[in-house]
Amino acid sequence: MEGMYTPQQRTLAEQGDAEAQFHLAVAYAKGLGVPQDKTEAVKWCRLAAEQGHPRAQFNLGLMYKSGKGVRSDYVEAARWYRMAAEQGDERAQVNLGYMYEKGQGIAQSYQEAVKWYRKAAVRGLAEAQLNLGIMYEKGLGVERDESEAVKWYRWAAERGNVDAGRRLRELAL
Repeated sequence: MEGMYTPQQRTLAEQGDAEAQFHLAVAYAKGLGVPQDKTEAVKWCRLAAEQGHPRAQFNLGLMYKSGKGVRSDYVEAARWYRMAAEQGDERAQVNLGYMYEKGQGIAQSYQEAVKWYRKAAVRGLAEAQLNLGIMYEKGLGVERDESEAVKWYRWAAERGNVDAGRRLRELAL
């Protein structure tokens, strides 16, 4: 189970093993085998993230965006999302795209939002497919193209995204 605490894991984490640090961070975040402690979760997550662990970078971005264990800081969230996104973490790519779309912690840019949504969408992330469809439907960062929007909505709906299904029905009216 991801994040389940073991004494060996702590030893490895203290020796600098990024994967063990990540799992220890998850254990502290969820209280799996150790008392739940968001501050400890951030500490171990940061150690793993600073070594380039993409899931730790993504989780640290989440922590900064939500303010769990740290003061909420969108600039820091975007910075950690970018590091994970550049390593191919599709959840970080969609979150970074959203921050670009909304101008949260980073200069607002629809073109950059589309770029990051597309990276995650082509890897099959339904949320990214929905968001990319919206960008095409509204002409944000791309030329407005309803047929392209429908294509992305359809793919997202096929992956169970109910909002994409709703948008498809609305476009059919």
